[in-house]
Amino acid sequence: MLSKEQLNRYHRHLLLPEVGLDGQEKLLVARVLVVGLGGLGCPAALYLAAAGIGHLGLVDFDRVDESNLQRQVLYTDEDVGRIKVEAAAQRLVALNPDVQIEAFHERLTAENAERIFTHYDYVLDGTDTFASRYLVNDACVLFGKINVYGSLFRFEGQVSVFAHPAGPCYRCLFPVPPNPGEVPNCAEAGVLGVLPGQIGATQATEVLKLILGMGEPLVNRLLLFDSLAMEWRSMRVARNSACPVCGDLPTITGLVDYDEFCGNLMEPGGFVEMTAEEILQLMETRNDLLLLDVREEVETRAVPGLGKSTLIPLGQLPARLGELVAFRDKTIVAYCAAGIRSRKALEILDQNGFSKGINMTGGINRYHGNLQRERSRGK
Repeated sequence: MLSKEQLNRYHRHLLLPEVGLDGQEKLLVARVLVVGLGGLGCPAALYLAAAGIGHLGLVDFDRVDESNLQRQVLYTDEDVGRIKVEAAAQRLVALNPDVQIEAFHERLTAENAERIFTHYDYVLDGTDTFASRYLVNDACVLFGKINVYGSLFRFEGQVSVFAHPAGPCYRCLFPVPPNPGEVPNCAEAGVLGVLPGQIGATQATEVLKLILGMGEPLVNRLLLFDSLAMEWRSMRVARNSACPVCGDLPTITGLVDYDEFCGNLMEPGGFVEMTAEEILQLMETRNDLLLLDVREEVETRAVPGLGKSTLIPLGQLPARLGELVAFRDKTIVAYCAAGIRSRKALEILDQNGFSKGINMTGGINRYHGNLQRERSRGK
């Protein structure tokens, strides 16, 4: 039974025959898990809390970075350096005290996924890496949860409902992940700041529709949005009976940490992986290292590089190899925003006779993020 305060708070919902008292009570007992409190998870969590979702789980291992504020609308400048799930929980409870928040300040892994997913019925995927998307999808299928999926790329977005009993899972559409470096993430490709709001709000809409049992959810459909053309398109997708996780004869019956095949932890050929901190220590004893920054020039204006670096964007590298001939027998330390393009750069160099290479694990963004966390702890 709704209280007087709740009758007032949810009055606009109660006016809708499709929602009404019964529907609002369904929302108040619903359990929704938001995985990833970045561009998608922030607007989605705000709207779910405002709508009166009674139990909201938040999963994120990160802290608020200044670069997040362009699109992650849960946070303010004062939150920079704070643990994301803590800052988010405080904001959401301030928005709606009805909502019970369970915060998981940890990275989603094969080991903890079942523990985290167990008490939730709907999982809103706000992650931004292929490793995480495949993990969320497979966990939803194996544990019987509905996956409300969203993704972003520059000016475009996608939304769908996967792992629903009546439809396909993410692997039915994308059976295997792309090869490492083929598709940059938002940290490398950029994203229009308002786009996550449009896609995240659409994901939240799908969650509400599923809980209330109204309308036509995006089951068997992939919704595509082009913000430059301001155009929404919908394409039909079907369950694949040969899908390795939800098919008739599944070959994936347990979870693994998918970084291993999405490239984040792949064994490099002809080069080694080191963190920025390890590279800085190495530079104290070696004077034969060339720092090669393969980001775009515009990225270097926002996030400074490491020491005195040579800037050659990855797309220009094959045509500018001649500029590096003098370093053919020396060690080249390559880095980018997140460590993916730099790995590709070292592969190109290795193919062209540059045999010594070091890749900066996690990229320059991780290094500056670590510095920022150290400063915040020292306040």
